[in-house]
Formats: sequence, C-alpha cells, structure tokens
Amino acid sequence: MEWQRLLSSKRFGMEEFHDDRRHDRTDFQRDYDRLIFSSPFRRLQNKTQVFPLPGSVFVHNRLTHSLEVSTVGRSISLIISKALRKKYPDSPAPFEEIGSIVAAACLAHDLGNPPFGHSGEKAISTYFSEGEGSILRDEILKEGRRWEDFINFDGNANSIRLLTHQFAGRRKGGFVMTYSTLASIIKYPFSSELANGKGKLGFFESEEQGVIRIAEELGMHRKQDKPLELARYPLVFLVEAADDICYKIMDIEDAHKLHIFTTEKTIELFMNFFPPERQAKMRKVLDLVNDVNEQLAYLRSNVIGLLVEECAQVFLDHEEEILAGTFSTPLIKKIPEQPCNAYRTCTDYSIKYIYKAKDVLDIELAGYRIIGLLLDTLINAIRNPDKAYSQLLLSRVPDQYEVHSESLYTRTLAVLDYISGMTDIYALDLYRKITGMSLPAV
Repeated sequence: MEWQRLLSSKRFGMEEFHDDRRHDRTDFQRDYDRLIFSSPFRRLQNKTQVFPLPGSVFVHNRLTHSLEVSTVGRSISLIISKALRKKYPDSPAPFEEIGSIVAAACLAHDLGNPPFGHSGEKAISTYFSEGEGSILRDEILKEGRRWEDFINFDGNANSIRLLTHQFAGRRKGGFVMTYSTLASIIKYPFSSELANGKGKLGFFESEEQGVIRIAEELGMHRKQDKPLELARYPLVFLVEAADDICYKIMDIEDAHKLHIFTTEKTIELFMNFFPPERQAKMRKVLDLVNDVNEQLAYLRSNVIGLLVEECAQVFLDHEEEILAGTFSTPLIKKIPEQPCNAYRTCTDYSIKYIYKAKDVLDIELAGYRIIGLLLDTLINAIRNPDKAYSQLLLSRVPDQYEVHSESLYTRTLAVLDYISGMTDIYALDLYRKITGMSLPAV
C-alpha cells in the first residue's frame, strides 16, 4: 500500500464531484465537523459506555468516550505524521492530514453501537442465534442473503452502515465521508462469514460493495475475494490504539469514582506503568496536591501520555509491515514490557471487578430484556405486516427505515437500524409503552 493513494479526500457517494484542489478547511476537517453536528453523534450522550446512566456520580458515556478517543487518536497521529514527513520528505502524500482523519474516525467509531453498552450487541446477536429470531434463518437464506450478518451483529460493522447507507429520503452516500475516514473505522476488514461466531466483522453484506469500492480506490490489499477479507487500512491501528488506551484507563478512573477501586489500588495500577525512578518523581508531585481527584488526573494523564508515545513508536517500527498488509497485532500489545504488563494487569482487574460489578451486570440484564422484547415485537410486525397491531406498531417507526421492503433481509436490517440508533432512555421508554407499563398523559 502507498501513502499517497491511502490518503484520499474523495467522498463516498459524491465521487463525480471530486477535485484535487486544496482548501484552507480540508475535507478531513469537514468530516470531523460533520460528525460533531450530527444527530447520531449527539445521541451518544445517552448511551451506556460501561456504567449505568445517569447517576449521582458522572461517569463516561459513549459521547465523552468518543471525544476522548478522538483527542488521543489525534495526539498519536501528530507524532506519526511528523515522522513520516521526515522519512518521506519528497512524498506528495498529505501526511499532515493524518491527525484530522484519525480524529474524525475516532468520533465515529462507536456510532453504530446499540443502547446498553456491549450487552446491546450481544442481545441482538443472540436473539438471532439462540432466541426467537432464529426462525428467520431459512427465509433469509432462501433470499440468497447472509444470515451471518445477524448472528454476528457488531457495532463496528453497523457504524459503517450508518455512515454509508442511503436511508429512505436521505442523500446518496449517507454521511458522504471521505474514503480515508471510512476506511479508518473498519477495524475488522472481513465479512460476517469469517466472524466465526466471535461477533467481530467489518461490514454487512449490504455494505460490501461500497467497502470494495473504498478498498480499490485506496489500494488496500485484498487477501481473498470470497469471503471477502482485506488487509487492515494503516490508520485503523491508530483508531484502535486510541480506543484501547481510553476505555481501559478511563474505566479504572470511573471505577474509583464509584468506589469499586480504592484510591491506593488506583494509584498502584497507574504507577505500574513506570520504572521506579519515574515513580519516585511522580510521588513527589502527588505530595504537592491534596485533592484525590487531581492526583488521579495527574497520574492518568501521565499514563495516557506514555501509551501515546509507545503506540506511535510501535506503528513507526512496523510501518513497512503495516503497508505490506502482514502486520495485524493491536499496537498496545507490542509496547515495551513494563507498560504492557501494567496494561494487562489493568485488563485483569477490569474484568474481575469492573465488568462483573453488580451495577454493570444489572444494566446488561436490563439491556437484554429491553432489546429482546423490542426486537421480538418489531420482527413479528415486519413478518406479519397486514395485522392491525403490526400496522399500528410500524407506523411509529420513522420513514427513513425500510420496514416495508419486499426483502426480509432488508426489513430485518431496518429494525436493527432503528433499535441500534436508540438511546438507553428512548429504548426503555418504548419498552414501557409497548408493554403497557407507561401511558401518555391523558
């Protein structure tokens, strides 16, 4: 893969209007601004990251997480873009735009996630693999469509759909993002047929041709055609690294605020990233501050700064392998031994104490119940659209969703579009109204 070709400002859905003129406000910066002002991005403020929302203690939601990931992604990219310009001084590739591309991609990386955190993804996939949705399998296959899209439902693939699909009444190309920004979001560059039940895929069948168009334009390596598998787009590594850094470190800080971790344990987890001489200097700084939150903010910023530098260095060390499509390991797993072990310890503690905390499990249980009922009700409606109750229910679905399509595959995806776009609060409200638990004021 070649940098000049990889960094393309061509817009998906508006290819015929593309020109190579350079503008003061670049197309990649426009991507970022377009996302910031979009409704799907604003809705992230009411989508669970890990801990239940809202609460008396402010913890991260999908919106604050995405903003932080974007900031970290831009920081990693600035180091890399300067190094690449130094390495390739005569290249016409716009290395200075890598920061804008990655920042925009980081903003968009969670747009396709359903309500109630990762349990929302699992609730959708298991509805089709284990639940009532399994009865759709034979009919979907009879249409010649891909059943694996549903049993491996993934927020990453759904983000690409949200950004590129032409919903009813909307313009061609969806968000009309640049090819480079879109490619930076495809974390798992293969179809659902290669997901192997892990729920990780890059795109649904409905978006596959669009992904192929993007890959061909950018010169991305194609590992195989059927099932489609591509080499990772280089900037995906930076988006992934920023996400890995933020969610792990910020989950620990949130766990401290909620008294899941003591101050001493949190300080220990953060200090583990540094050698003894660096720890001694940091403790002197901590002695100057009495406020615990300020102390942890100082440690957290040091940890993130270290991981930014280390991940950037890993990328630069393996740049040729990345361009050759032979490198696929997350950058965070290749950093030096001490921070790598410290990160692994944070992961182990998070799995044991954060992701299995009572409040986290409660929101997952609620998410399963709510999403399961909404799916079951709406799927029954699109399968039996002539029934009076189905007509009443489907009339509540916004017109942009193709719930009246002749294809069951398309109608089912439309239901998933509708549900995955909901906030936690909206999904709960609709659940209560459908079950009769809540009625409008009379």
